[in-house]
Amino acid sequence: MATTPIDKRGAIMVSALRLRSHFGKLLRRVADERRSVVIQKRGAPKAVLIDIRDYVRLAAPEPEVLRAIGEASERNGVSSLTSRQIDQIIKRARSRKRR
Repeated sequence: MATTPIDKRGAIMVSALRLRSHFGKLLRRVADERRSVVIQKRGAPKAVLIDIRDYVRLAAPEPEVLRAIGEASERNGVSSLTSRQIDQIIKRARSRKRR
């Protein structure tokens, strides 16, 4: 694969067509080099391919955030609600919003 452009944050810039033809190589670079791939279509960025470890880090809340949410739910007296009760509260709130 010829020289691949890299942006100022270290992400590999690639067109959707080039991604299709070099997917295996780019996937290896994402995993080995912990780089992201910005996928462009007609020169405009459309999506990003990132390493699974980075995805998990971005998608999962930090333990401090989970602890703060738990403490707030206990303070507000909602820590013992069942899923059914939560669903009913949401349903009531949505029906009030429509009116």
